[in-house]
Amino acid sequence: MRRVAISVAAGAMAASLAACGSAAESGGDSDETASKGDAIKVGLLLPENQTARYEKFDKPLIEKKVKELTNNKGEVVYANAKQDATTQNQQVDTMITNKVDVLIVDAVDSKAIENSVKKAKDADIPVVAYDRLAQGPIDSYVSFDNEEVGRVQGKALLDALGDKATPSAKIVMMNGAITDPNAAQFKKGALSQLQGKVDVAKSYDTKEWKPENANANMEGAISAIGKNNIVGVYSANDGMAGGIITALKAAGVSPLPPVTGQDAELAGVQRIVSGEQYMSVYKPYPQEADVAAEMAVALAKGEKLDSIAKEDVDSPTEKGIPSVLVPVVSLTKDNINDTVIKDGIYTVDEICTPKFKADCDKIGLK
Repeated sequence: MRRVAISVAAGAMAASLAACGSAAESGGDSDETASKGDAIKVGLLLPENQTARYEKFDKPLIEKKVKELTNNKGEVVYANAKQDATTQNQQVDTMITNKVDVLIVDAVDSKAIENSVKKAKDADIPVVAYDRLAQGPIDSYVSFDNEEVGRVQGKALLDALGDKATPSAKIVMMNGAITDPNAAQFKKGALSQLQGKVDVAKSYDTKEWKPENANANMEGAISAIGKNNIVGVYSANDGMAGGIITALKAAGVSPLPPVTGQDAELAGVQRIVSGEQYMSVYKPYPQEADVAAEMAVALAKGEKLDSIAKEDVDSPTEKGIPSVLVPVVSLTKDNINDTVIKDGIYTVDEICTPKFKADCDKIGLK
């Protein structure tokens, strides 16, 4: 998918963000766009509310940055599709009817959204693909390096296994939904680390990323492989990791094998603290959200993205999409202080509730 593979260093990201306010004018599509100034309307469409990040981080962060960039004159109009692609297409229609100036879309289904993206473009509404690479004539894209996410997860699982990582050692892969293009990239990155080093005894594409579906899949894997024969589990995100761990505990698996995750959800971080989950992938949502807001505001004002997007990617339908890929971090019990706490995602008190206080004390989380 990617045309240029560039690792975005944190310093370069900071420089890019600092430069975002100075995008050069391109004239816009109309006099109305040029005269609107800061009083813009940004449509924000997020895919679901099962994963905690969207309501807790992405939405408020984007709203805050849009306000900051528009002297509190910009408005964000929000809708959540609750994992329904048809609903999201209807939401795009509503945004067009309401004459938003730009759309930020995190697609439920990257293919199903294509016609709606075309409708928006026909209405002269630019589209920023957020977190997932939507198909259709999008104007820009911001996400994380998704194959790198998978590589980080795969490497962490091998590190956790240590000497147990052998070509005959059986693991389970719990991948994300096939409608999400990111899931395929996570899987590809993980397999680049795991193939030939362990035996992927069972692999699932988990419908709608739902924890209950991951739980059912894991029950099937335990039945097929045997509870004592599973040395590790690749879980593509934290929500599914919770369902997987519940299934392992219900089957009487002890000690639990290492389980990966992604998104640094609070429950996932607490499982890492307690030792039930080995790791998660911390994705700095403030950086991703800030870039999305900067892209949206620039496009709504008819400005170029040259100072924001320093690379480009290809989708199945478009070539050379101006893009920013934000770097990620492997989150384990050893760096909770230096990641989610340092960045203000959670406080120690939020993580170290009475249930987890003793575990927090053990790892020096105070």
